[in-house]
Amino acid sequence: MTLDELKAVATEVGLPGFAAKQIMEWVYGKHVRSIDEMTNLSKNGRTALSERYEIGCKEPSDVQQSVDGTAKYLFPTESGQQVECVFIPDGERATLCVSSQAGCRMGCRFCMTGRQGFGGNLTATDILNQVYSVPGSELLTNIVFMGQGEPMDNLDAVLKATQLLTDSNGWAWSPKRITVSTVGVRKGVERFLKESDCHLAISLHNPFPEERLQMMPAEKAYGLEDLLALLGKQDWSHQRRLSFEYIVFGGLNDSERHARELVRLLAPIECRVNLIRFHEIPDTPYKGASEEKMVWLRDYLTKHGVTTTIRASRGQDIYAACGLLHSKVKGEE
Repeated sequence: MTLDELKAVATEVGLPGFAAKQIMEWVYGKHVRSIDEMTNLSKNGRTALSERYEIGCKEPSDVQQSVDGTAKYLFPTESGQQVECVFIPDGERATLCVSSQAGCRMGCRFCMTGRQGFGGNLTATDILNQVYSVPGSELLTNIVFMGQGEPMDNLDAVLKATQLLTDSNGWAWSPKRITVSTVGVRKGVERFLKESDCHLAISLHNPFPEERLQMMPAEKAYGLEDLLALLGKQDWSHQRRLSFEYIVFGGLNDSERHARELVRLLAPIECRVNLIRFHEIPDTPYKGASEEKMVWLRDYLTKHGVTTTIRASRGQDIYAACGLLHSKVKGEE
């Protein structure tokens, strides 16, 4: 809940208005697990709160640990679904990749989440619980909305979660620590740019619309050219960063023709490109590009004015890497 919502709660249970800020400090600042721990509230007030509300944190129901230190957690949701999030330690940094939906409607043909189908939207509680209840949450330096689901397809909950993460009375994080990814849902992107200061990442994967459509059915509804026209009008020179995610498939989107078109489209925009290794999944024709081709593409784009990096692949052995998240418990068919 936001501060305004908590003020209404305080009034409802007979607490003074300033108690709302105290509750926020207990929940978001001190991370208490029960209302009883809010010791600067009156006993009667705590009792009244406990009769109507709960903190809302749910422990993970399953965990898998990678040899590289990455951990994948399965969390229950308010609606009875299960979603995965991934904790990625990297020296002094620790990133949490969170989910915004159970499954996904976008149907990208190379993604296990997309092939799972759509199971429902997560609430802001479900999203924040991944941050709140993941072991090692106090170590987190960054959050990326790159887990299960299309964030712009559940934008109300995503915006509320990021609002509380960045609110001075909430987690008080800088928006620079949060990145929200999308295939390019136009109306969602427009609203996100107006209502949030968090970073934006676009799942691109092919610079040619007709080829992108074969990989990403969402291209039909959310065309790449229209999206790039919108992004090209924005000022990216200040706090917010724009990046493009590009999974590299061997023999499919890694040619010089693709590289030239990427430069034509992206060089005029202040952005960066993250090249991602494809992690093969069952029953797909897609194959990963060679390491030599990944390096060549990175160097070509950078040489021609598009800052490009190769993202390190983490957690592949536990199906925690990009495109591998799903909602099944370990061992389920």
